[in-house]
Amino acid sequence: MDSNKEQLLNPSPTYEHERFRRSYDARESLDLDSDLDATEFLQSDPLTSSKPTAAFSTKPRNRWLRKPCGCLAGRSTRCIIGCLGVFALVWLALGAGGFFAFKKYKQTPPNGLSPPWYPTPKGGTARSWADSYRKASEMVAKMTLPEKVNVTTGTGWKMGPAVGNTGPAIHVGFPALSLQDGPLGIRFADNATAFPAGVTVGATWNKQLMYEWGNAHAIEARKKGVNVILGPCIGPLGRMPAGGRNWEGFGADPYLQGIAAAESIRGIQEEGVMATIKHFVANEQEHFRQPWEWGLPNALSANIDDRTMHELYLWPFGDAVKAGVASVMCSYNMINNSYACGNSKLLNGLLRDEMGFQGFVMSDWLAQRSGVATALAGLDMTMPGDGLLWEDGKSLWGPELTRSVLNGSVPLDRLNDMVTRIVAAWYQLGQDDETKFDRKGPNFSSWTDEPEGVFAPGSPTEQETVPVNQYVNVMGDHASLARQIAAEGTVLLKNEGLLPLTRGASTQPNETRRRDGPLQIAIFGEDAGPGEGPNHCPDRGCNQGTLASGWGSGSVEFPYLVTPAEALAKSWDGNESVKVSTYLTNKPPFAKQPEILRDAQLCIVFANADSGEGYKAWEGVKGDRPDLFLQKGGDDLIVQVAQGCHGGDGEVLVVIHTVGPVVMEKWIDHPNVKAVLLANLPGQESGNALTDVIFGDVKPSGKLPWTIGKTLDDYGEGAKIMYMPNGVVPQQDFKEGLFIDYRHFDKYSIEPRFEFGFGLSYTTFEFTDCVVKELKGKSQLPAPRPKDFAVPPEYDTSIPNEEEALFPNDFRKLEKYVYPYLDTIDDIVSDPYPYPDGYDVQQPLSGAGGEEGGNPDLWEVYVTVSVNITNTGDRIGKVVPQLYLEYPEGDPKVEFPVKVLRGFDKLLLEKDETKTVTFNLTRRDLSYWDINAQNWAMVTKGEYKFLVGRSSRDLPVSGTW
Repeated sequence: MDSNKEQLLNPSPTYEHERFRRSYDARESLDLDSDLDATEFLQSDPLTSSKPTAAFSTKPRNRWLRKPCGCLAGRSTRCIIGCLGVFALVWLALGAGGFFAFKKYKQTPPNGLSPPWYPTPKGGTARSWADSYRKASEMVAKMTLPEKVNVTTGTGWKMGPAVGNTGPAIHVGFPALSLQDGPLGIRFADNATAFPAGVTVGATWNKQLMYEWGNAHAIEARKKGVNVILGPCIGPLGRMPAGGRNWEGFGADPYLQGIAAAESIRGIQEEGVMATIKHFVANEQEHFRQPWEWGLPNALSANIDDRTMHELYLWPFGDAVKAGVASVMCSYNMINNSYACGNSKLLNGLLRDEMGFQGFVMSDWLAQRSGVATALAGLDMTMPGDGLLWEDGKSLWGPELTRSVLNGSVPLDRLNDMVTRIVAAWYQLGQDDETKFDRKGPNFSSWTDEPEGVFAPGSPTEQETVPVNQYVNVMGDHASLARQIAAEGTVLLKNEGLLPLTRGASTQPNETRRRDGPLQIAIFGEDAGPGEGPNHCPDRGCNQGTLASGWGSGSVEFPYLVTPAEALAKSWDGNESVKVSTYLTNKPPFAKQPEILRDAQLCIVFANADSGEGYKAWEGVKGDRPDLFLQKGGDDLIVQVAQGCHGGDGEVLVVIHTVGPVVMEKWIDHPNVKAVLLANLPGQESGNALTDVIFGDVKPSGKLPWTIGKTLDDYGEGAKIMYMPNGVVPQQDFKEGLFIDYRHFDKYSIEPRFEFGFGLSYTTFEFTDCVVKELKGKSQLPAPRPKDFAVPPEYDTSIPNEEEALFPNDFRKLEKYVYPYLDTIDDIVSDPYPYPDGYDVQQPLSGAGGEEGGNPDLWEVYVTVSVNITNTGDRIGKVVPQLYLEYPEGDPKVEFPVKVLRGFDKLLLEKDETKTVTFNLTRRDLSYWDINAQNWAMVTKGEYKFLVGRSSRDLPVSGTW
């Protein structure tokens, strides 16, 4: 059997990193006592500094470096000279060796077993895109070479109003495109909504809200003049619970991520704005995610086997492609020792051939690491346009792409496909309609809040001052949607009769306790209050005040933030039977003022855990969290309050805002902790949404989008962040395969604190009568791949006249701005280009492909599963039925997870009402990736089992097929 088929995406076991890894392993280095964290090499924020800090400008913390050596301590001149001489010799020896080693390993490593897949499949084959490609081909055929390059290359960082700006093709009427960060809202914009984070949306388990979240975001983006939203985010998937950017996605399960991505993409694109699904793929941690950000010349390599890649990390991207997503953003990291934005197997083989992707691939900002090679591997647009460093203006494309076409190294056929894909996406979303997109660009600036400024603030060239901010308010009534999402995304983890509270005199939860005077309620914790304001730190890069968002490029400027303390106080405002005291600190003066706790009858305590993108660090959180504990002493605060509230017999409500799972073992079983709410990251309506749930205006219906374990070890070795590199090119082997989050807990029979999909309600539900209906019979492989619906556009492929690539006469250049033009054509030489191995090998088409989203048979419904659900409680409520699939035993050589999520819904049920929910299971849902057949395969022997219930470990009804 072909080894490439056995583990198609695995790194070679003989890869050279094994040889040099030992030299850089901290355990075997001479620096045995070092506790230097590699994250000390964190660069400055590219938004606030145009130059990176020195890569190794950190204070050594080794004991032997903190104390002077013996001769230096004695201040003997001869000893000092001798020591300095020895030091100089050692320095020269190490310096010489280090220079050659560094020079060697700063090069991109070999590609391992990420095999070549060339040439790039052309777009325009799918039925749903055929008309857009026809229009695009007519426009592209009229473009000059510089215009084509302009469309594919960003103009540079801060070289336009958006975070990403392309150049126009003026003569054919194609505008410059503006790309702006999401996915929580419009980054750097004024008068725009700060929506709940992706993880909060995922916790709603509500498909309609997922759609509306995307749609509202797009409405605001369009009204701000944005063409492309850089969201939604489904990578990272959530392999590591402490991963810094997990909160931008929807949860640690590929099915949940895929459904949420598809719904939000439909919402975005039905408004005419292009969605960008990111980050493709396996960008699971922030440490070492990209070159130089952590002091290393190369990014981490995520080494993943073929089956795991398909069933976990690629799965939600398949849903995104099926939903018609316009753009895919390739990630910073390497996959099997090939950078994502230059990995032909990923971009050409998996994304385009297998999944049938019709849109364009853009790089993450500075994720492009080569020029010609990335074009050949399937990259279509480079962002922000600069080359290997921020704001250097030295693009790997731009004029270099023009030159590469003229000298024949990049086939004009490939450039034509790149441009056509971008223009087709523009037509596909209806952006040629000038009543919706006026072609004037954004009406705000990402770089200044002032009404006037320069067009390209990243250029030192003198420019005229022009209006840059029009302060257009685009929020509409989206606050109500943000509030609803935040409320439905709040998960009730524990409730021993405390919730819901009431606003009246009977607020006292334990009515049997006699009391004199008003009910004493005390609110504790910095997380309940405003702190220094929600926008105090750039890109929300610190944990202060109530936590409503993580940090990084996925964050937004808050127009306002309703704090929990403010909303709770307002709820009891004017009620003389209730007295509310607030202590908005994690260190209340309990010792000096014991009455704070002693007098309180109901204590509400807040705590949080924050993280974000790797270019920023806050205290010990350098992108990824260092552990799963609450931050800023949150656990200790909860314990103190639980022990002391009303002298030890008060009732305590704990509220947690967090970017991901937190360990709760210090206090979760304390008898005075009567209720726990996990409010995730709620956005601007934080306090209002929380009070809606606390007082029962909205019945809790959120479900955990990941598992809460009792320790980090519970998640397995693969769930742990690599905080120290294991080589100059860090190698992260995904040895756990399919078994992450609840799949790992199930496989090893580990009891979680709260399982995936868990969440309580104020009412109860009963599940009965599971009925399985076959619509199509089992068969091992899907139907044969269909023929393409349409033929991709064809163009004249003769090399253009070199003269058209020159700068126009009297052209005024902006320094560092990326143009497509050349200063001279005298140096263009058409020497044979060293094309990568396999470039001239025609690849067989995948049986898993054939249309947008893959083989159409994969999306056919083969089985339906119906269940009756009855509200057996005394309140109205929303139920989230979840369907999990158990595969037949089948081939003993193929290991399956104990169960996998394959369906969910959300229903509103009145008291005593019964409704029937039906799940449609597609062939894809019922299949696994067969590494031998290189296709999605069904298990034809044995019985599939479908389990339905309230969470991954509460599944009362089942059926078989």
